[in-house]
Amino acid sequence: MKIAVDTNVLVRAVLLDDTKQARIAIKLLEDASLIAISLPCLCELVWILRRGAAKLSKEDVAVTIRDLLEAENVVMNRPAVEAGLAILEAGGDFADGIMAYAGNWLGGDVFVSFDKQAVTLLKKQGYATRLYP
Repeated sequence: MKIAVDTNVLVRAVLLDDTKQARIAIKLLEDASLIAISLPCLCELVWILRRGAAKLSKEDVAVTIRDLLEAENVVMNRPAVEAGLAILEAGGDFADGIMAYAGNWLGGDVFVSFDKQAVTLLKKQGYATRLYP
């Protein structure tokens, strides 16, 4: 079966915090011939793992996302995910990398924000940025 997963399925499989649902989630993921993981799903997953109940380190979260990227049956927007990981691994928010990449892909020339850290990290990654007070 080819599946598109909700964030809660990935959370259960990663955190194993609900025995029954974790078992189901793992079986779903193992049995799927294709697992489609959307960018919003990944952004939610990273937020839950970093700032939700789990409070994992950025390194552990990056490993988790890279493990998903390496899985043969997982499909996702790899360039966008790599952009998110670059910002996460630099100390910023995964979603900021995703937004900058997607915005650029959609035709945006400059990433604008009130978030100084996001603008600084994205600029180091080669994005045109503008910080507003």
